[in-house]
Amino acid sequence: MFQFIDTHAHINFNAYKDDGDEVIRRALAEEVAMILVGSDYKTSKRALDYANKYEKGVWAAVGLHPMQIFSFRAKTDDYDFQTRGEDFNYDSYDKLTEFERVVAIGEIGLDYYHLDPASDIAFIKEKQKEVFRAQLLLARRTGKPVIIHCRQAHDDMVEILKDFKKVHKEMFSANQPWGVMHCFSGDENLAWTYFDLGLLLSFTGLITFSNQWDDLIRKLPLGKIMIETDAPFLTPEPFRGQRNEPLLVKKVAERIAQIKNIATTKVAAETTANARNLFKI
Repeated sequence: MFQFIDTHAHINFNAYKDDGDEVIRRALAEEVAMILVGSDYKTSKRALDYANKYEKGVWAAVGLHPMQIFSFRAKTDDYDFQTRGEDFNYDSYDKLTEFERVVAIGEIGLDYYHLDPASDIAFIKEKQKEVFRAQLLLARRTGKPVIIHCRQAHDDMVEILKDFKKVHKEMFSANQPWGVMHCFSGDENLAWTYFDLGLLLSFTGLITFSNQWDDLIRKLPLGKIMIETDAPFLTPEPFRGQRNEPLLVKKVAERIAQIKNIATTKVAAETTANARNLFKI
């Protein structure tokens, strides 16, 4: 039985090309399970390949990230990489979902943060919405939950999800979430908007080096949240500047426990239960 579940890690990325299995085994040895999340077909397939190698504790999510739809260079203080650009092929991803170790469609969503002012912004936004809607339909058909990425696009995100809920009421239950807003960084109103849409929220190491979300986390019910690393990104304190890895999801749990003034074991138990319920693992 695993004590923690890192619900969002990218050991399937090139940052771990030389020691991915070592990183995974290090986490498993410390009772940390993980979901490896794809950003395009290649990394989705690699996530599945990793998951298939382990009897327990490693699962995969498959999906096309909005930043991977077009080819461009994404550069911030935390990362610098070139996206390839991929046309979403429903059938290709659908085939991946047939494997038992695939437990979610993700990471999918909208990202307006990286839009180039010199590009056709309206066209790019519409393409992102189109691909996102197609992957929501894939989730509906397969019955798998969604892992949603949203950066500087929450108005459009909420509109799309509300429209989706109207059409596909059967996916929505008061007692059963159908997805998660990964690396949540919004306010309390936005949090409850997503809760009302049947989604959970997950938090990363970001909360260990910024107190911006302390009040929010203090107010949120543990039954509505999960923990993640987003490895190799967003490394928590006191390891900032180093490559992140699933083992460090413990630091996220510790910070939530500190903010809520409760035991880390309680945070671990509740967030793990939430992940098991959402992803059926």
